[in-house]
Amino acid sequence: MHVGMEDKMITVSILLDSVEKVQRFVSKISKYSCSFDIESGHSCVDAKSLVGIFSLDIGNPLHLTIHDDGSQIEDVLRDIQEFMGY
Repeated sequence: MHVGMEDKMITVSILLDSVEKVQRFVSKISKYSCSFDIESGHSCVDAKSLVGIFSLDIGNPLHLTIHDDGSQIEDVLRDIQEFMGY
């Protein structure tokens, strides 16, 4: 962690209702150094983990939380826009 940097968190709803969408989503976010969590009900998994995502009910919207110092959030949101517009 960088001294003086403040971590920010943003949560958005996404829909990853097919194998192709999950693979495309993980590919897009894996290039970022920030961390991502996906929640569904009482389960929370690393969003960069294909196995983790497939352990969730992907038929329903999921809650994605992005943890970053703020420098990458705009780029991430732009890259995942297609998964937010359901």
